[in-house]
Amino acid sequence: MIATLSGVVSEKLADMVVLDVHGVGSGLQVTAEDFGRRNTTTATKVYVYEHIREQGYDLYGFMSLDTKRLFEQLLGVKNVGPRVALAVLDIGTAPAVRGAIAAGDVKVLQSAKGVGKRAAEQIVVELRDKVGLVVTETAQGIVGRPGINAGDEAVEALVSLGYSPQDAVVALKDIDLSLPAEERIKLALKQ
Repeated sequence: MIATLSGVVSEKLADMVVLDVHGVGSGLQVTAEDFGRRNTTTATKVYVYEHIREQGYDLYGFMSLDTKRLFEQLLGVKNVGPRVALAVLDIGTAPAVRGAIAAGDVKVLQSAKGVGKRAAEQIVVELRDKVGLVVTETAQGIVGRPGINAGDEAVEALVSLGYSPQDAVVALKDIDLSLPAEERIKLALKQ
């Protein structure tokens, strides 16, 4: 299994880059963001995802390990293959895509080539709780309140009871922060 490759980008083709690793050119499918960042003069380290199938052997390269992990999470969604996952990553940076998924923004996900409403909804349903709490403009009002943070004992307790981090923060948003954590948890559970 290939985990990383290091070399110099020898060519940029329409839909891939060719990474020269000691005289061997490896064709890598990359995100639009990574395609724009790569130049042909400096050495580059690429995190690699191998996609082996009956008709071929494809390599997908990512400059960031975080982006590769998000790509793999997208592949875990029913009916999402590598090309669709890469198209979703092309709509923005990995944090922006995570934010769209966490916020349930189906329209943003639909803007990816080959992603319809059903696929976008499936991505949101399956990954919303897996991408982690992302501070977006819509969540800024909740997370930005003094005393509410991911390290809050009440939030951690609700998460251990099965709440997603986002749902735990929402459940606690209207509860007085001066109350002890145990009381805040009880009040959140009653709602």
